[in-house]
Amino acid sequence: MSRAGRTMLFLAGAAGVSLLLWMGFAELPAFGQDHHLYRDLAVREAFTHATANVVASVNFDLRALDTFGEETILVASVTGVMALLRPAVEEREYHDSGIQGRTAALDATRLVGYLLLPVTLAVGLDVVLHGHLTPGGGFQGGVVLATGLHLLYITGSFRALDRLCPVNVFDIGEALGAAAFAGIGIAGLLTGGAFLLNVLPTGTRGQLLSSGSVPLLNAAVAVAVACGMTVLLAQFLAQEITVAPQREGS
Repeated sequence: MSRAGRTMLFLAGAAGVSLLLWMGFAELPAFGQDHHLYRDLAVREAFTHATANVVASVNFDLRALDTFGEETILVASVTGVMALLRPAVEEREYHDSGIQGRTAALDATRLVGYLLLPVTLAVGLDVVLHGHLTPGGGFQGGVVLATGLHLLYITGSFRALDRLCPVNVFDIGEALGAAAFAGIGIAGLLTGGAFLLNVLPTGTRGQLLSSGSVPLLNAAVAVAVACGMTVLLAQFLAQEITVAPQREGS
């Protein structure tokens, strides 16, 4: 496409986005007033479905389809990174143990890293499991779980991290998490007539077994995010540590 064609395409797209933004801002309530229709509806529906965390109710109940879209974007991003970071023709992968010896971590750093690993994983699980009750959820808890695993890299044990985080396994886990989210949505479609409809018993607000399908969707997102972030970080670290340009004659 010529430069003039790209410019015209951009101007047409920018005009369309500007029109949509103007229409959206024109319908916003006046700034500073107490009455906010969406807030009132969201809080009411959260209480109706016994979801103590209104944000989780919005993400996994009222607007669960948007969350499914965000999760799909994450899956596509991880797939793109894996494709881009594959060793090129002029690169090679190597596993030289000497490279770790030159960058060995301090004993204190290793001790703190090993001690924080189970603590970080426990915090991540707590954030996920109580996402419908307290601030947090699958996205936040999934990131905590993924970064917790990478404390092994801070301790200077990239080889241990490589063994603990096989990319293929976590790549499959990410796909299963996304598939579980879609499966729960299809279950709502079959039993309630709408995709991602909350059709499970809501239980008692404030209890662990409450909010209907919100905790299940929360867990599915946590699996997808934790596995996806693990794959992303592992791929970037592997690219930095184990991939090098091919030398002539090698």
